[in-house]
Amino acid sequence: MQACGCYDSSMNYRHAFHAGNFADVFKHAILIGLIDALAAKPAPFCYIDTHAGAGRYDLRDEESRKTGEFVDGVRRLLVATSLADSLRPYFDLLRVANSAEANGHLNIYPGSPLIAALAMRAGDRITLCEAQEAETTALKNLFAGDRRVGVHRRDGYAALSGFVPPHERRGLVLIDPPFEAQEAEFRAIESALAAAYSRWPTGIYAIWYPIKLHRQVLPFQRWFAARDIRKTLVAELMVDADDSPLRLNGCGMVIVNAPWQFDACLARLLPDLARLLARSPRASHRIEWLTRE
Repeated sequence: MQACGCYDSSMNYRHAFHAGNFADVFKHAILIGLIDALAAKPAPFCYIDTHAGAGRYDLRDEESRKTGEFVDGVRRLLVATSLADSLRPYFDLLRVANSAEANGHLNIYPGSPLIAALAMRAGDRITLCEAQEAETTALKNLFAGDRRVGVHRRDGYAALSGFVPPHERRGLVLIDPPFEAQEAEFRAIESALAAAYSRWPTGIYAIWYPIKLHRQVLPFQRWFAARDIRKTLVAELMVDADDSPLRLNGCGMVIVNAPWQFDACLARLLPDLARLLARSPRASHRIEWLTRE
């Protein structure tokens, strides 16, 4: 998808095939931590999601069963004999998302929009962008009657600078694109983020990215220092060694304006994720400040 105001009809990415995989567990555990940090202060805040997806996925559906990616992701939490305290907020939210399921089964996997809606307060606000018609319809149905949530069928990159700064002056932007063309996606993120940051330099921006070969993401990470975007933290989880461009070996998240002591929060979370989700003994994790104040 390019950073433009039109819809890309050629994009065929469907997150339903990947819902609940290890990258979702990583991304959503961090997202909950960021929302909890914002909610620690009484003033309301806004959550903006540039690539919202459908918001809710049934792991019994054909798409999920076809790939089975959730087996090496969220399913590992469900069968674990014990769960680390760092993962308890994530697991508790999964339970809430499945409260209507018979016998307490965890059949529903919440996407980022539903996770945000469950974690946020009544006075906070949610803005969701999604370019695909079917996913936009699913979002509108999911949040019908929730006055906190606004759903927009728009290219999230193009729309972002128009949504910031939010009138709350506090908030979080999640940029979680499909990465169908990796190099083009990184450049689109840089363009959209530069425009948004120039308008709202105090907002929190969380950018998720996949890792196949780690050297492919280094130019993106160096971009933040080159643009003088300060207080930027990176967290990465490798479930296998990054020696094959043919599979997803890990993922990362860059957090601009990371909340106070969030690096310490990640230092507790990532080792637990690595132990739980590792596909090989070469699994690893990393936390580093790309830029400081």
